[in-house]
Amino acid sequence: MTRKDFLKAASGAAAATLLAQTKKRNLVFILADDHRFDQLGCLGHPWLKTPHLDRLAQKGVLFENAFVTTSLCSPSRASILTGQYVHSHQVTDNVSPLPAGLTTFPQVLQKHGYRTALIGKWHMGGDSDEPRPGFDHWASFRGQGDYNNPTINFNGDRRKTQGYVTDILTDEAVRFIDENRSRPFLLYLGHKAVHADFSPAERHKDWYGDVEIPRPASMADSEENYRGKPDWVRRQRNSWHGVDGMYDRRVRFDDFVRNYSRTLMAMDDSVGRVYNELDAKGLLNDTLIVYMGDNGFLFGEHGLIDKRAMYEPSIRVPMIAHCPDLFDAGRRASGMALNIDICPTMLEAAGAPIPSSVHGRSLLPLIAGEGDWRTEFVYEYYWERDYPQTPTVVGLRTDQYAYMRYHGVWDLDELYDIKRDPGQMNNLLGKVRITTESGRLFYQISDPELKKLVSDLDGRIARVVRETGGRMEPTWKG
Repeated sequence: MTRKDFLKAASGAAAATLLAQTKKRNLVFILADDHRFDQLGCLGHPWLKTPHLDRLAQKGVLFENAFVTTSLCSPSRASILTGQYVHSHQVTDNVSPLPAGLTTFPQVLQKHGYRTALIGKWHMGGDSDEPRPGFDHWASFRGQGDYNNPTINFNGDRRKTQGYVTDILTDEAVRFIDENRSRPFLLYLGHKAVHADFSPAERHKDWYGDVEIPRPASMADSEENYRGKPDWVRRQRNSWHGVDGMYDRRVRFDDFVRNYSRTLMAMDDSVGRVYNELDAKGLLNDTLIVYMGDNGFLFGEHGLIDKRAMYEPSIRVPMIAHCPDLFDAGRRASGMALNIDICPTMLEAAGAPIPSSVHGRSLLPLIAGEGDWRTEFVYEYYWERDYPQTPTVVGLRTDQYAYMRYHGVWDLDELYDIKRDPGQMNNLLGKVRITTESGRLFYQISDPELKKLVSDLDGRIARVVRETGGRMEPTWKG
Protein backbone atom coordinates (compact mmCIF):
# COMPACT_ATOMS: atom_id res chain seq x y z
CA MET A 1 0.00 0.00 0.00
CA THR A 2 1.41 3.39 -0.97
CA ARG A 3 1.54 6.33 1.40
CA LYS A 4 -1.23 8.01 -0.62
CA ASP A 5 -3.49 4.94 -0.37
CA PHE A 6 -2.83 4.66 3.37
CA LEU A 7 -3.71 8.30 4.00
CA LYS A 8 -6.92 8.04 2.02
CA ALA A 9 -7.96 4.85 3.82
CA ALA A 10 -7.20 6.33 7.23
CA SER A 11 -9.10 9.50 6.41
CA GLY A 12 -12.17 7.63 5.20
CA ALA A 13 -12.28 5.25 8.15
CA ALA A 14 -11.82 7.94 10.78
CA ALA A 15 -14.46 10.22 9.33
CA ALA A 16 -17.13 7.58 8.68
CA THR A 17 -19.01 8.32 11.89
CA LEU A 18 -19.18 12.03 11.02
CA LEU A 19 -21.02 11.29 7.81
CA ALA A 20 -24.02 9.64 9.45
CA GLN A 21 -26.40 12.52 8.85
CA THR A 22 -30.04 12.68 7.87
CA LYS A 23 -29.76 15.67 5.54
CA LYS A 24 -27.19 17.38 3.38
CA ARG A 25 -25.17 19.88 5.35
CA ASN A 26 -24.89 23.47 4.13
CA LEU A 27 -21.34 24.60 3.36
CA VAL A 28 -19.79 28.06 3.51
CA PHE A 29 -16.17 28.59 2.44
CA ILE A 30 -14.74 32.07 2.98
CA LEU A 31 -11.38 32.75 1.35
CA ALA A 32 -9.33 35.83 2.19
CA ASP A 33 -6.54 37.09 -0.03
CA ASP A 34 -3.05 37.41 1.51
CA HIS A 35 -4.30 37.06 5.10
CA ARG A 36 -1.21 36.56 7.24
CA PHE A 37 -1.38 33.73 9.80
CA ASP A 38 -0.95 35.84 12.95
CA GLN A 39 -3.23 38.75 12.02
CA LEU A 40 -6.03 37.77 14.41
CA GLY A 41 -7.01 39.40 17.65
CA CYS A 42 -7.64 36.02 19.30
CA LEU A 43 -3.97 35.11 18.79
CA GLY A 44 -2.89 37.97 21.02
CA HIS A 45 -2.21 40.65 18.42
CA PRO A 46 -1.40 43.82 20.39
CA TRP A 47 -3.75 46.19 18.53
CA LEU A 48 -5.52 44.58 15.56
CA LYS A 49 -9.29 44.19 16.02
CA THR A 50 -10.94 41.10 14.45
CA PRO A 51 -13.95 40.44 16.70
CA HIS A 52 -15.95 38.34 14.23
CA LEU A 53 -13.08 36.04 13.30
CA ASP A 54 -12.29 35.77 17.01
CA ARG A 55 -15.88 34.69 17.69
CA LEU A 56 -15.70 32.12 14.88
CA ALA A 57 -12.54 30.65 16.44
CA GLN A 58 -13.93 30.74 19.98
CA LYS A 59 -17.08 28.90 18.92
CA GLY A 60 -15.35 26.59 16.47
CA VAL A 61 -11.89 25.14 15.90
CA LEU A 62 -8.69 27.04 15.18
CA PHE A 63 -6.06 25.20 13.15
CA GLU A 64 -2.76 26.17 14.74
CA ASN A 65 -0.60 24.81 11.91
CA ALA A 66 -2.32 25.66 8.64
CA PHE A 67 -0.23 26.01 5.48
CA VAL A 68 -0.47 26.41 1.73
CA THR A 69 1.42 24.16 -0.66
CA THR A 70 2.06 27.13 -2.97
CA SER A 71 2.12 30.71 -1.67
CA LEU A 72 0.58 32.46 -4.66
CA CYS A 73 -3.06 33.38 -5.33
CA SER A 74 -4.06 31.36 -8.40
CA PRO A 75 -2.04 28.19 -7.72
CA SER A 76 -3.35 28.08 -4.15
CA ARG A 77 -6.95 28.59 -5.31
CA ALA A 78 -6.59 25.78 -7.82
CA SER A 79 -5.28 23.54 -5.03
CA ILE A 80 -8.24 24.49 -2.84
CA LEU A 81 -10.76 23.66 -5.56
CA THR A 82 -9.17 20.41 -6.77
CA GLY A 83 -7.40 19.15 -3.65
CA GLN A 84 -4.26 18.73 -5.75
CA TYR A 85 -0.65 19.88 -5.60
CA VAL A 86 0.34 22.41 -8.26
CA HIS A 87 2.49 19.87 -10.13
CA SER A 88 -0.77 18.06 -10.92
CA HIS A 89 -3.27 20.85 -11.59
CA GLN A 90 -0.63 22.91 -13.48
CA VAL A 91 -1.85 26.37 -12.49
CA THR A 92 1.69 27.55 -11.83
CA ASP A 93 1.21 31.33 -11.97
CA ASN A 94 -1.39 34.08 -11.69
CA VAL A 95 -2.37 34.14 -15.37
CA SER A 96 -2.98 30.48 -16.20
CA PRO A 97 -6.62 29.29 -16.31
CA LEU A 98 -7.75 26.18 -14.48
CA PRO A 99 -7.31 23.39 -17.09
CA ALA A 100 -10.49 21.91 -18.50
CA GLY A 101 -11.28 18.43 -17.26
CA LEU A 102 -10.10 18.88 -13.68
CA THR A 103 -12.72 17.99 -11.06
CA THR A 104 -13.47 20.60 -8.40
CA PHE A 105 -15.44 20.18 -5.20
CA PRO A 106 -18.21 22.59 -6.36
CA GLN A 107 -18.72 20.41 -9.45
CA VAL A 108 -19.09 17.30 -7.28
CA LEU A 109 -21.48 19.07 -4.90
CA GLN A 110 -23.55 20.41 -7.79
CA LYS A 111 -24.05 16.86 -9.04
CA HIS A 112 -24.83 15.81 -5.47
CA GLY A 113 -27.85 18.11 -5.37
CA TYR A 114 -26.31 21.28 -3.96
CA ARG A 115 -27.09 24.81 -5.09
CA THR A 116 -23.63 26.34 -5.60
CA ALA A 117 -22.39 29.94 -5.75
CA LEU A 118 -19.07 31.63 -6.46
CA ILE A 119 -19.16 35.18 -5.12
CA GLY A 120 -15.97 37.21 -5.42
CA LYS A 121 -12.48 36.58 -6.69
CA TRP A 122 -11.78 33.68 -9.06
CA HIS A 123 -8.48 34.95 -10.56
CA MET A 124 -7.37 31.87 -12.53
CA GLY A 125 -7.25 33.01 -16.16
CA GLY A 126 -7.90 36.52 -14.89
CA ASP A 127 -8.51 38.11 -18.32
CA SER A 128 -11.99 36.59 -18.21
CA ASP A 129 -14.79 36.96 -15.68
CA GLU A 130 -17.05 34.42 -17.40
CA PRO A 131 -18.92 31.93 -15.17
CA ARG A 132 -16.99 28.70 -14.62
CA PRO A 133 -18.24 25.10 -14.39
CA GLY A 134 -19.63 23.93 -11.05
CA PHE A 135 -21.53 27.08 -10.07
CA ASP A 136 -25.25 27.78 -10.36
CA HIS A 137 -24.78 31.39 -9.29
CA TRP A 138 -21.80 33.55 -10.33
CA ALA A 139 -20.82 37.04 -9.19
CA SER A 140 -17.19 37.73 -9.98
CA PHE A 141 -14.78 40.13 -11.69
CA ARG A 142 -11.72 40.12 -13.91
CA GLY A 143 -8.36 39.48 -12.25
CA GLN A 144 -7.87 41.29 -8.95
CA GLY A 145 -10.91 43.52 -9.39
CA ASP A 146 -11.26 46.96 -7.76
CA TYR A 147 -11.84 47.95 -4.17
CA ASN A 148 -14.27 50.73 -5.03
CA ASN A 149 -17.18 50.71 -7.50
CA PRO A 150 -16.16 47.44 -9.16
CA THR A 151 -17.58 45.96 -12.35
CA ILE A 152 -19.07 42.60 -11.45
CA ASN A 153 -20.31 39.85 -13.74
CA PHE A 154 -23.63 38.64 -12.32
CA ASN A 155 -24.34 35.39 -14.21
CA GLY A 156 -23.19 36.91 -17.51
CA ASP A 157 -24.53 40.43 -16.88
CA ARG A 158 -21.69 42.89 -16.21
CA ARG A 159 -22.66 45.83 -14.03
CA LYS A 160 -20.74 48.74 -12.54
CA THR A 161 -21.64 48.38 -8.87
CA GLN A 162 -21.44 51.31 -6.49
CA GLY A 163 -19.77 50.79 -3.15
CA TYR A 164 -16.88 49.03 -1.44
CA VAL A 165 -16.14 45.59 -2.88
CA THR A 166 -15.98 43.69 0.42
CA ASP A 167 -19.42 44.99 1.38
CA ILE A 168 -20.86 44.38 -2.09
CA LEU A 169 -19.71 40.75 -2.07
CA THR A 170 -21.10 40.28 1.42
CA ASP A 171 -24.48 41.72 0.38
CA GLU A 172 -24.58 39.16 -2.44
CA ALA A 173 -23.57 36.34 -0.09
CA VAL A 174 -26.30 37.22 2.42
CA ARG A 175 -28.83 37.36 -0.44
CA PHE A 176 -27.78 33.92 -1.65
CA ILE A 177 -28.18 32.42 1.83
CA ASP A 178 -31.63 33.93 2.20
CA GLU A 179 -32.82 32.73 -1.21
CA ASN A 180 -31.51 29.18 -0.74
CA ARG A 181 -32.22 28.56 2.94
CA SER A 182 -34.65 25.73 2.15
CA ARG A 183 -32.18 23.65 0.09
CA PRO A 184 -28.61 22.42 0.59
CA PHE A 185 -26.14 24.99 -0.67
CA LEU A 186 -22.44 25.75 -1.08
CA LEU A 187 -21.40 29.38 -0.75
CA TYR A 188 -17.84 30.06 -1.92
CA LEU A 189 -17.08 33.65 -0.90
CA GLY A 190 -13.71 34.79 -2.25
CA HIS A 191 -12.69 38.24 -1.07
CA LYS A 192 -10.39 40.65 -2.88
CA ALA A 193 -9.18 41.83 0.51
CA VAL A 194 -6.51 42.07 1.68
CA HIS A 195 -4.63 42.23 -1.59
CA ALA A 196 -2.36 45.19 -2.37
CA ASP A 197 -2.78 48.02 -3.11
CA PHE A 198 -4.54 48.10 0.24
CA SER A 199 -7.61 50.31 0.31
CA PRO A 200 -9.66 50.27 3.52
CA ALA A 201 -13.35 50.98 3.75
CA GLU A 202 -14.16 54.59 4.56
CA ARG A 203 -15.28 53.61 8.08
CA HIS A 204 -11.84 52.16 8.86
CA LYS A 205 -9.44 54.53 7.08
CA ASP A 206 -8.33 56.36 10.24
CA TRP A 207 -7.82 53.35 12.51
CA TYR A 208 -4.41 52.46 14.01
CA GLY A 209 -2.87 55.84 13.19
CA ASP A 210 -1.11 56.08 16.54
CA VAL A 211 0.12 52.49 16.93
CA GLU A 212 3.80 51.62 16.71
CA ILE A 213 4.52 49.26 13.82
CA PRO A 214 6.97 46.54 14.87
CA ARG A 215 9.98 45.48 12.79
CA PRO A 216 10.82 41.78 12.79
CA ALA A 217 14.28 40.93 14.06
CA SER A 218 15.34 39.63 10.64
CA MET A 219 14.42 42.83 8.79
CA ALA A 220 17.65 44.72 9.47
CA ASP A 221 20.13 44.94 6.60
CA SER A 222 23.01 43.48 8.58
CA GLU A 223 25.70 40.89 8.03
CA GLU A 224 24.35 38.89 10.96
CA ASN A 225 20.89 38.66 9.42
CA TYR A 226 22.17 37.56 6.02
CA ARG A 227 24.93 35.22 7.19
CA GLY A 228 24.35 31.87 5.47
CA LYS A 229 21.43 33.16 3.39
CA PRO A 230 21.30 32.82 -0.41
CA ASP A 231 22.46 35.96 -2.25
CA TRP A 232 19.07 36.39 -3.96
CA VAL A 233 17.37 37.09 -0.62
CA ARG A 234 19.50 40.15 0.17
CA ARG A 235 19.37 41.40 -3.41
CA GLN A 236 15.58 41.33 -3.27
CA ARG A 237 15.53 44.10 -0.62
CA ASN A 238 15.57 46.68 -3.41
CA SER A 239 12.99 44.97 -5.59
CA TRP A 240 9.20 45.26 -5.84
CA HIS A 241 8.94 42.66 -3.07
CA GLY A 242 11.69 43.98 -0.79
CA VAL A 243 11.43 46.38 2.13
CA ASP A 244 13.78 48.93 0.52
CA GLY A 245 12.08 48.93 -2.89
CA MET A 246 8.52 47.93 -2.05
CA TYR A 247 6.05 48.51 -4.86
CA ASP A 248 8.46 50.78 -6.78
CA ARG A 249 9.14 52.77 -3.59
CA ARG A 250 5.58 54.08 -3.60
CA VAL A 251 4.76 52.90 -0.08
CA ARG A 252 6.23 53.48 3.36
CA PHE A 253 6.52 50.39 5.54
CA ASP A 254 4.41 51.77 8.41
CA ASP A 255 1.62 52.84 6.06
CA PHE A 256 1.84 49.45 4.35
CA VAL A 257 1.13 47.56 7.59
CA ARG A 258 -1.49 50.03 8.82
CA ASN A 259 -3.46 49.98 5.57
CA TYR A 260 -3.27 46.20 5.41
CA SER A 261 -4.77 46.05 8.91
CA ARG A 262 -7.45 48.61 8.09
CA THR A 263 -8.43 46.75 4.92
CA LEU A 264 -8.72 43.51 6.86
CA MET A 265 -11.39 45.00 9.13
CA ALA A 266 -14.16 45.10 6.50
CA MET A 267 -13.48 41.46 5.74
CA ASP A 268 -13.86 40.69 9.45
CA ASP A 269 -17.19 42.54 9.29
CA SER A 270 -18.14 40.32 6.35
CA VAL A 271 -17.51 37.16 8.36
CA GLY A 272 -19.73 38.57 11.08
CA ARG A 273 -22.57 39.35 8.67
CA VAL A 274 -22.49 35.87 7.11
CA TYR A 275 -22.39 34.26 10.56
CA ASN A 276 -25.32 36.38 11.77
CA GLU A 277 -27.37 35.65 8.65
CA LEU A 278 -26.95 31.90 9.11
CA ASP A 279 -27.94 32.30 12.75
CA ALA A 280 -31.01 34.39 11.92
CA LYS A 281 -32.18 31.80 9.39
CA GLY A 282 -31.72 28.91 11.85
CA LEU A 283 -28.90 27.41 9.75
CA LEU A 284 -25.86 28.08 11.92
CA ASN A 285 -25.61 24.81 13.85
CA ASP A 286 -25.60 22.44 10.88
CA THR A 287 -23.66 24.62 8.42
CA LEU A 288 -19.94 23.96 8.08
CA ILE A 289 -18.11 27.28 7.81
CA VAL A 290 -14.43 27.21 6.86
CA TYR A 291 -12.36 30.39 6.74
CA MET A 292 -8.78 30.64 5.51
CA GLY A 293 -6.24 32.80 3.67
CA ASP A 294 -5.14 31.82 0.16
CA ASN A 295 -1.50 32.33 1.16
CA GLY A 296 0.58 33.98 3.85
CA PHE A 297 2.29 37.36 3.78
CA LEU A 298 5.69 38.71 4.77
CA PHE A 299 5.93 41.87 6.87
CA GLY A 300 9.65 42.54 6.49
CA GLU A 301 11.00 39.15 7.56
CA HIS A 302 14.43 38.64 5.93
CA GLY A 303 13.93 42.02 4.22
CA LEU A 304 10.95 40.78 2.18
CA ILE A 305 7.28 41.64 1.76
CA ASP A 306 4.46 39.85 -0.06
CA LYS A 307 4.69 36.03 -0.46
CA ARG A 308 6.18 33.39 -2.84
CA ALA A 309 9.24 32.56 -0.69
CA MET A 310 9.04 29.49 1.57
CA TYR A 311 9.65 31.35 4.81
CA GLU A 312 7.11 30.68 7.55
CA PRO A 313 5.06 33.92 7.34
CA SER A 314 4.63 33.30 3.60
CA ILE A 315 3.36 29.71 3.80
CA ARG A 316 1.36 29.80 7.04
CA VAL A 317 -2.28 30.95 6.94
CA PRO A 318 -5.17 31.43 9.34
CA MET A 319 -7.74 28.63 9.16
CA ILE A 320 -10.91 28.33 11.24
CA ALA A 321 -13.84 25.90 11.03
CA HIS A 322 -17.24 26.20 12.70
CA CYS A 323 -20.07 23.67 12.87
CA PRO A 324 -21.67 22.98 16.29
CA ASP A 325 -23.31 19.79 14.98
CA LEU A 326 -19.88 18.35 14.13
CA PHE A 327 -17.56 19.55 16.89
CA ASP A 328 -17.50 21.42 20.18
CA ALA A 329 -16.61 25.08 20.59
CA GLY A 330 -13.17 26.39 21.48
CA ARG A 331 -11.10 23.59 20.02
CA ARG A 332 -7.53 23.78 18.75
CA ALA A 333 -6.12 21.42 16.12
CA SER A 334 -2.32 21.18 16.01
CA GLY A 335 -1.83 18.85 13.03
CA MET A 336 -0.77 20.20 9.64
CA ALA A 337 -3.83 21.48 7.77
CA LEU A 338 -3.29 22.34 4.09
CA ASN A 339 -5.11 24.15 1.31
CA ILE A 340 -5.40 20.79 -0.53
CA ASP A 341 -7.52 19.57 2.41
CA ILE A 342 -10.43 21.95 1.77
CA CYS A 343 -11.82 19.97 -1.18
CA PRO A 344 -12.08 16.60 0.65
CA THR A 345 -13.28 18.29 3.85
CA MET A 346 -16.22 19.91 2.09
CA LEU A 347 -17.11 16.74 0.23
CA GLU A 348 -16.87 14.55 3.33
CA ALA A 349 -19.04 16.94 5.35
CA ALA A 350 -21.66 16.75 2.59
CA GLY A 351 -21.54 12.96 2.32
CA ALA A 352 -20.38 13.36 -1.29
CA PRO A 353 -17.80 11.14 -3.02
CA ILE A 354 -14.16 12.25 -2.95
CA PRO A 355 -12.46 11.90 -6.36
CA SER A 356 -9.41 9.65 -6.52
CA SER A 357 -7.47 12.61 -7.98
CA VAL A 358 -7.50 14.41 -4.60
CA HIS A 359 -4.15 14.59 -2.73
CA GLY A 360 -5.46 16.20 0.45
CA ARG A 361 -7.31 14.71 3.42
CA SER A 362 -10.56 15.63 5.09
CA LEU A 363 -9.88 17.72 8.18
CA LEU A 364 -12.81 16.22 10.07
CA PRO A 365 -10.76 13.36 11.58
CA LEU A 366 -8.07 15.85 12.63
CA ILE A 367 -10.71 17.91 14.43
CA ALA A 368 -12.08 14.76 16.09
CA GLY A 369 -8.59 13.64 17.13
CA GLU A 370 -8.95 10.36 15.26
CA GLY A 371 -6.28 8.46 13.35
CA ASP A 372 -2.70 9.32 12.42
CA TRP A 373 -2.00 12.63 10.74
CA ARG A 374 0.57 13.95 8.31
CA THR A 375 3.88 15.35 9.53
CA GLU A 376 5.13 16.81 6.24
CA PHE A 377 4.16 18.30 2.90
CA VAL A 378 5.84 19.47 -0.29
CA TYR A 379 6.00 23.18 -1.11
CA GLU A 380 6.29 24.43 -4.71
CA TYR A 381 6.71 27.85 -6.26
CA TYR A 382 7.58 28.34 -9.92
CA TRP A 383 9.58 31.29 -11.24
CA GLU A 384 7.50 34.04 -12.88
CA ARG A 385 8.74 36.28 -15.66
CA ASP A 386 6.89 39.28 -14.20
CA TYR A 387 8.55 38.82 -10.79
CA PRO A 388 11.97 37.32 -11.56
CA GLN A 389 13.52 38.19 -8.19
CA THR A 390 12.25 34.95 -6.57
CA PRO A 391 13.60 31.66 -7.99
CA THR A 392 11.74 28.40 -8.34
CA VAL A 393 11.63 26.51 -5.05
CA VAL A 394 10.67 22.93 -4.31
CA GLY A 395 10.83 22.22 -0.61
CA LEU A 396 9.67 20.08 2.26
CA ARG A 397 8.09 21.35 5.46
CA THR A 398 8.11 18.70 8.18
CA ASP A 399 7.12 18.99 11.81
CA GLN A 400 10.75 19.89 12.54
CA TYR A 401 12.46 21.13 9.37
CA ALA A 402 11.90 23.62 6.55
CA TYR A 403 14.02 22.54 3.56
CA MET A 404 14.17 24.77 0.47
CA ARG A 405 15.73 23.66 -2.82
CA TYR A 406 16.23 26.41 -5.39
CA HIS A 407 16.25 25.76 -9.13
CA GLY A 408 17.51 27.93 -11.96
CA VAL A 409 19.95 29.84 -9.77
CA TRP A 410 23.50 29.09 -8.62
CA ASP A 411 23.04 29.78 -4.95
CA LEU A 412 22.71 28.19 -1.55
CA ASP A 413 19.72 26.08 -0.58
CA GLU A 414 18.21 26.56 2.87
CA LEU A 415 17.48 24.20 5.76
CA TYR A 416 16.13 25.30 9.13
CA ASP A 417 15.33 23.47 12.33
CA ILE A 418 11.98 25.13 13.03
CA LYS A 419 11.79 23.85 16.60
CA ARG A 420 15.14 25.38 17.57
CA ASP A 421 15.12 28.28 15.13
CA PRO A 422 11.53 29.46 14.47
CA GLY A 423 12.77 32.76 13.03
CA GLN A 424 14.79 30.88 10.38
CA MET A 425 18.05 32.68 11.05
CA ASN A 426 20.53 29.78 11.09
CA ASN A 427 20.71 28.11 7.68
CA LEU A 428 22.14 24.66 8.32
CA LEU A 429 23.40 24.67 4.71
CA GLY A 430 24.90 28.16 4.99
CA LYS A 431 28.51 26.96 5.18
CA VAL A 432 28.28 24.16 2.63
CA ARG A 433 30.71 24.40 -0.29
CA ILE A 434 29.25 24.39 -3.82
CA THR A 435 31.25 22.73 -6.64
CA THR A 436 30.61 21.80 -10.26
CA GLU A 437 31.38 18.61 -12.13
CA SER A 438 30.58 17.98 -15.80
CA GLY A 439 28.34 21.02 -15.83
CA ARG A 440 26.31 19.89 -12.81
CA LEU A 441 26.10 21.59 -9.42
CA PHE A 442 26.96 19.69 -6.24
CA TYR A 443 27.01 20.35 -2.53
CA GLN A 444 30.08 19.16 -0.65
CA ILE A 445 28.61 18.31 2.77
CA SER A 446 31.36 17.25 5.17
CA ASP A 447 29.14 16.63 8.23
CA PRO A 448 27.87 13.03 7.85
CA GLU A 449 24.74 13.63 9.92
CA LEU A 450 23.80 16.70 7.88
CA LYS A 451 24.51 14.85 4.64
CA LYS A 452 22.25 12.00 5.75
CA LEU A 453 19.49 14.44 6.72
CA VAL A 454 19.61 16.26 3.37
CA SER A 455 19.58 12.98 1.47
CA ASP A 456 16.58 11.82 3.48
CA LEU A 457 14.68 15.07 2.86
CA ASP A 458 15.45 14.89 -0.87
CA GLY A 459 14.08 11.37 -0.94
CA ARG A 460 10.93 12.38 0.89
CA ILE A 461 10.26 15.22 -1.57
CA ALA A 462 10.65 12.83 -4.49
CA ARG A 463 8.36 10.28 -2.85
CA VAL A 464 5.53 12.74 -2.15
CA VAL A 465 5.74 14.17 -5.68
CA ARG A 466 5.79 10.69 -7.21
CA GLU A 467 2.86 9.46 -5.12
CA THR A 468 0.79 12.49 -6.12
CA GLY A 469 1.26 12.01 -9.84
CA GLY A 470 4.25 14.29 -10.41
CA ARG A 471 7.65 13.68 -11.88
CA MET A 472 10.79 14.61 -9.97
CA GLU A 473 13.79 15.63 -12.03
CA PRO A 474 17.10 13.96 -11.17
CA THR A 475 18.74 15.24 -8.01
CA TRP A 476 21.22 17.89 -9.07
CA LYS A 477 22.73 18.60 -5.69
CA GLY A 478 24.20 15.89 -3.56
